[in-house]
Amino acid sequence: MLDGNAGFIHRYIKGRHIVFPDSTQRMDELTAYLSDNLRLTIIDKTGRVMYDNLLDEKTMTNHTDRPEIQKAMVSGSGSNIRMSDSNHIRYLYYARNYDGAYFIRVALPYEVEVRPFLNSKNSFMYFIILFFIVCALMMFYFANKFSKSIKELKEFAVNLKNGRPTKTAFEFPDDEVGEVSAEIVENYNLLKENRKKLALEREKLIQHFQFSEEGIAIFSEERKKIYANSHFLQFLNIIADKPVLEDEYLFSDPDFEEIVAFLDSADRTENVFSTRIEKNGKQFNIRVIIFEDKNFEIYISDITKAEKRRLLKQEMTNNIAHELRTPVTSIRGYLETILNLDPKDTDRQQVFIDRAYVQTIRLSELIQDISMLTKIEEAADRFVKEPVFIKLLLDELKSDLAHIFLEKNTTFTIEVADSVVIYGSRTLLYSIFRNLVENSLAYAGKSIQIVLRCYMETDDAVYFEFHDNGVGVEEKHLVKIFERFYRVNEGRTRDTGGSGLGLSIVKNAVLLHKGNIVAKNRPEGGLLFLITFPKIKA
Repeated sequence: MLDGNAGFIHRYIKGRHIVFPDSTQRMDELTAYLSDNLRLTIIDKTGRVMYDNLLDEKTMTNHTDRPEIQKAMVSGSGSNIRMSDSNHIRYLYYARNYDGAYFIRVALPYEVEVRPFLNSKNSFMYFIILFFIVCALMMFYFANKFSKSIKELKEFAVNLKNGRPTKTAFEFPDDEVGEVSAEIVENYNLLKENRKKLALEREKLIQHFQFSEEGIAIFSEERKKIYANSHFLQFLNIIADKPVLEDEYLFSDPDFEEIVAFLDSADRTENVFSTRIEKNGKQFNIRVIIFEDKNFEIYISDITKAEKRRLLKQEMTNNIAHELRTPVTSIRGYLETILNLDPKDTDRQQVFIDRAYVQTIRLSELIQDISMLTKIEEAADRFVKEPVFIKLLLDELKSDLAHIFLEKNTTFTIEVADSVVIYGSRTLLYSIFRNLVENSLAYAGKSIQIVLRCYMETDDAVYFEFHDNGVGVEEKHLVKIFERFYRVNEGRTRDTGGSGLGLSIVKNAVLLHKGNIVAKNRPEGGLLFLITFPKIKA
């Protein structure tokens, strides 16, 4: 009972923001609702009495030595039965420590009867009943909010379980349970969004695998296929040289012994291994990668074209070195001879200077041809394409080579209409026809006739015929004349000074324009080239 009174008094003080010692009157109003025998004392944390409903607090001594106060300091509350030092009445004291700020001590005369005390003030009981009703209403209110959150969560969980669409927005109460529920829904939505992103990335990866030119397969630690694209089984069939339906066949194929040995190795230091396999005229690069979870990935790539390209580049490099060696050696020899000549022998010096100059021209033309061929093959996008009027281009070519035609008593006849247009690179188209003309001038002989005519034009293509009436080429050489550095007659080429790249440039330039070119011997003598250019802007 005393504890209930102390709690009631504390709430009264807090609710009305009572500050001592200025609120003595308001405290006196409170005591009207308390038992007549009840003694109330307010004590601060230092033991000083701030209020007493029966005595003058100013005359009272420090109370820190009172047993009930000392117990309240230690355990929060304390009681004691003793004689009061102030009014010499025997009391049952009860003190309670509130937030370490002050002590509320209530006391009843020890001789008082319980029943008369309870009946003396029914208003206190009314307050207790009212307090109980308020607490019940608050419990109902919070229970209702709690049940609303649980109901929303239950509906959310049932929809997820049954695969039904969930609401995009939930209205949770503004309390701890509502906050937790909102966090659960938000985390689920984030997880759902991340799953969508993960599925999208997985789809991208699978599409990458499907469109990859490599054969890709992923296997579990037990060597069971998890995923494989179509190229993997295709390459596996080529290597096995027989129909194979299961990707796991490779683990029993003798050609994959090195791969299997690497997978079986217990003391391997790296998780990547690669090897090469040559089978049925093709070369394959095999690479295996072992992941941390012991799953592994096997790549099979067809490197046949790449290897041929590498060998072709290596051969071209050797040919270039060989071709450069001749003029450079000649120039060096001529210069060394000039250095050793008598300075007064100007005539012989001039002879060797002229010879060195001829070799520098040959060297310059060779480098220019190599540069042109490399640019066509590796930097085709650098050539600007535009509509080119072929008649104007050929007239320019005829004018540029007029002195050579005159020197070799050669006629160059152009039978192309003014309206013939090809969409392409003017530089390359000029190079095509100039190399053909220079090839005829160099190898067909003297006093020849060269003819270039457009013999047909359709909506899709333009057809050209280029021929001379020279000596022609043996049939065995026709299939190779477009190869780099190929020479029909090595000795004759040295005399004419050709680089061996002219017709190769012609071939590659025609192909860059999506066209086609073939070489034939004319029945009446000479060499014939048939060239086709499509009418496309690509």
